[in-house]
Amino acid sequence: MYLPSHFEEHNRDVLRRLMADHPLATLIGQSASGVLIEHIPLQWKAAPGGGEGVLIGHVARANTVWQQWPEGSLVTAVFHGPQAYVTPAWYPSKREHGKVVPTWNYSVVHVEGRIHWTQQGATMRPILDALTDQHEAPRAHPWSVNDAPADYTASMMAAVVGLRIEIDRLRGKFKLSQNRSRVDREGVLRGLHDEPDAEHDAMLRLMQDGPGPGAGT
Repeated sequence: MYLPSHFEEHNRDVLRRLMADHPLATLIGQSASGVLIEHIPLQWKAAPGGGEGVLIGHVARANTVWQQWPEGSLVTAVFHGPQAYVTPAWYPSKREHGKVVPTWNYSVVHVEGRIHWTQQGATMRPILDALTDQHEAPRAHPWSVNDAPADYTASMMAAVVGLRIEIDRLRGKFKLSQNRSRVDREGVLRGLHDEPDAEHDAMLRLMQDGPGPGAGT
């Protein structure tokens, strides 16, 4: 990933927040037949031994990726946060000298690590519980794996394979117009505000609030 220093995000809390808010990762790895790409919801967890932690998730047993990526294969998970097109019309400098071009603001986290698989119920169930509990927690009446009949849960667990990625490297890129002048950046904020949609609103909030301490350092 091309990563100029002014777009690089080092703060681990910020990177983990993006992964939690946008958990559907693009998982990329090499297999004997070529590069494989999968789209899998993943959850960051602290590792007992410290370090960068782990990602957990699962795939359908019918998905042969768990056979094509052998135990310990190196993979990269890409998490995509808010993004938005930036038109030169939003820059006040356009009216001054016209030397402006379109660009794209976005936020991403790249996670590199080794993948490990599990098919044992004793280790599968905590993975399913953790993923479910995270995404059900905001609901007034959260659904729990325990809400389903035990025999049905057992049959569904038999149809999936759990995964754990031991993280070796964590990188974040938050391209939020840091390379523009203050007045141009304010122009982008006004433009995002004046043309509201879900993506513009998310990018506006990210630019206004900032990714957090450590951004661009």
